[in-house]
Amino acid sequence: MTDRKKKPEELRSHRWYGANDLRGFGHRSRTAQMGYDRTDYAGKPVIAIVNTWSDINPCHTHFRQRAEEVKRGVWQAGGFPVEMPAMSLSEPFQKPTTMLYRNLLAMETEELLRSYPADGCVLMGGCDKTTPALLMGAISMNLPAIFLPAGPMLRGDWRGGVLGSGSDTWKYWAELRAGNITEEDWRGVESGIARSPGHCMTMGTASTMTSAAEAMGLTLPGAASIPAPDSRHAQMAALTGKRIVDMVWEDLKPRDIVDARAIDNAVVTVLASAARPMRSCT
Repeated sequence: MTDRKKKPEELRSHRWYGANDLRGFGHRSRTAQMGYDRTDYAGKPVIAIVNTWSDINPCHTHFRQRAEEVKRGVWQAGGFPVEMPAMSLSEPFQKPTTMLYRNLLAMETEELLRSYPADGCVLMGGCDKTTPALLMGAISMNLPAIFLPAGPMLRGDWRGGVLGSGSDTWKYWAELRAGNITEEDWRGVESGIARSPGHCMTMGTASTMTSAAEAMGLTLPGAASIPAPDSRHAQMAALTGKRIVDMVWEDLKPRDIVDARAIDNAVVTVLASAARPMRSCT
C-alpha cells in the first residue's frame, strides 16, 4: 500500500456514504439494492470507470471485457469500482464528424465525475476524439485520473501483404479507380484491413493522441503501444485499476502531472512520431 495523504473520512465519496443522515441512508440503501454489502465500499476509494464502449465503435470492441479487468485491479487494491458509460464517438461511423461531439464528451466526463461519489477515475478511450475528450474532462474536474488506451488493432493482411489503416485504404481506392485492381481485389482489401479490436494501427490520430497522453504521464508506462488483442493489454488494464487506488490515497491529480514539462514531452513525442513513416503493428 502506498503512503497515504488521505484518511478514509477525507475521501470525497464519504460525503455520500459516510453521512449519518437521511441522504447517507438513501445512498447506502440504494447501493445495497445493487447487491453490495456496506463492507464492499465503506472507507474505500470509489473509482469511476468511464467507459466509451459501444456496439457501434469497433476501436473499443474489447472495452466491455477490459472494464472487468480494470475492476479486478481496483478490487485487489482495496477500492470500489463503479463503471459509468459515456458517449462513444465512433470515428468510422459518426457523421458528419466526431469533432462536433468531442466537447460534449469532455463535458459529460467532467459532470459524471462531479455529480457522482467518485474519488478517482479510469478513463477508457482510444478512438481519435475520445482520448482528448476524456482527458479534457478529467483535467477540468481534477480528481485523481489515469487513462487506459484502447491499443492498436492487428496489422491488416491481403494476399500475404501488410495493410495499414487509412493509408492503404486511399492507396487501393486509387488503384481501383485507375483500373489496376478488380472489384474482387477491392473486397479482399476491405475484408482484410481491419481484423481485430483496437484503433488504427498506423501512426494516425488515435495513436498520436494516446502517445501524447502517455508522454504527459497520464497512463502507465508503455500502455499506448500494447496491441488491443495482446494478453498484455488485459494485464495493463488490471494494473491500471490497481494504480488508480494508490493515486487516490496519494491525492495525485491531473493538474499535479500536466505541467509545462509534461506538455513539452507530449509535443516532442508527437513531432518525433510525425517525422517517422507510418508503420503497421504486428
